[in-house]
Amino acid sequence: MTAKSFLCAMTAAGVVLCVVASSAPAAKPKDASTMPKTDKHLLLDTRIIDRTENARLALGKVAKEPRNPLFKEDKPWEPRFDNLYANVLFDGDDGLYKCWYSPFLIDQRTTSVPRDKRDGVDYIKVKPNAREMGVCYAASKDGLTWVKPELGIVEFDGSTRNNIVYRKPHGGGVFKDLHETDPARRFKMFTKSDEPGDMAVAFSPDGLHWSKLTPCPDIKSAGDTHNNALWAPDLGKYVGITRLWAPNVGRIVGRCESDDFAKWTQAVDVLHCLPAEPHRQTYAMPVFRHANLYLGLVMLLDTKTDLVDCELTWSPDTIHWQRVCPGTPMIPRGPKASYDCGCIYAAANPIVRDGEIRLYYGGNNGPHTTWRDGFFCLARLRPDGFAGFEPADPDAPALVVTKPIRCTGKTLRVSADAEGGSLRVGIVGADGLGIDDAQPATTDATDAPVTWKNKPDLSALVGKNVQLRFELNKAKLYAFAFVD
Repeated sequence: MTAKSFLCAMTAAGVVLCVVASSAPAAKPKDASTMPKTDKHLLLDTRIIDRTENARLALGKVAKEPRNPLFKEDKPWEPRFDNLYANVLFDGDDGLYKCWYSPFLIDQRTTSVPRDKRDGVDYIKVKPNAREMGVCYAASKDGLTWVKPELGIVEFDGSTRNNIVYRKPHGGGVFKDLHETDPARRFKMFTKSDEPGDMAVAFSPDGLHWSKLTPCPDIKSAGDTHNNALWAPDLGKYVGITRLWAPNVGRIVGRCESDDFAKWTQAVDVLHCLPAEPHRQTYAMPVFRHANLYLGLVMLLDTKTDLVDCELTWSPDTIHWQRVCPGTPMIPRGPKASYDCGCIYAAANPIVRDGEIRLYYGGNNGPHTTWRDGFFCLARLRPDGFAGFEPADPDAPALVVTKPIRCTGKTLRVSADAEGGSLRVGIVGADGLGIDDAQPATTDATDAPVTWKNKPDLSALVGKNVQLRFELNKAKLYAFAFVD
């Protein structure tokens, strides 16, 4: 049955419209905001900052969706979401939000002990303890109301009336590869093949019907985490993110690379716990490109509390990583007894469209190594709002001065929160373009043009290196770009 006929059959059954992706060659996304703006500079990039006065880098504030959780463990083949390991995209080819997630299809520790018998029982010591992870699929028209369609692809307990697309993979990372020219390899999976097992890859034309797993033993990683991969356009390679282990260090973020998504280099350590906090181990890290660099959402397992936090990292090249505001979560855990009070596992990848960044995530209501309920959730962030500079003393202005940066366009645009305050921008040594010549920005804006009183644009500076001075008065600056 073709992907097209399967779509029609599912529609006739009244399950959900367009749950199967088109297998046509990749096209440009219909929503241009899903594509990175590579000429944009994020203020969290330490390479571009020369000096600051009364300024501190602070994470952006997320707003959790009031309708959370968006879906939960409610199928016989979903006894335990555990860490969820969700992969989410908005597919411009058919206008659908799509999610691939990894529940334990079998978890005898959960199913063999009823809820009313669990008090005082150590989850880890329960026998039998057979487990099997898989990859399931859900779809949504608005990213809020999700359907788990009966796909009829994979057998579970004698039936294919389920939303399973693969059994056995552990921590499967799924993405749609817009770089790929072969329609049969449009969707890619980067995963651990089984438990135990080698790392492996698989391919699909539609994200639902997958090839057999191809082992990648050269990666040599533990891989028992949310494995994920992406095409790095500036490197001209695929980059895979997985997990390594080391004595006295524990969990480590590992990186490997490939020219063809088939033959991979051995994974090497690119991020692990800070020396001052060896108990906060790097458990998983979905990686994505935003603006002109790479960001990561690293999950940190606190081995003292058995809870998991999500923090922000960045890299210029996917090799050298820095934590942003260590100790402060990008997606905070919820209050005691809430759906996400125990563990946070960010999805790969954030979705940028409709004037916001959507950070989907798996939330748990208990510690990592015990019984807990798992949920699929959403937190929202303003565009470019991962982190920005703001006054350290809110009653005084802050100054941020960049290093010399090439002016590549005649208009300077900024993303900032300035409602109730102001932002002014000056160019060092440029007549008529100083801070005192600037028209202050006094609203919250994304990619808003900067203007000066007597200079219409930066035409005279295009191609030259310029040094920017940002004055923040009760304002927060996230990003800037030179644009024609």
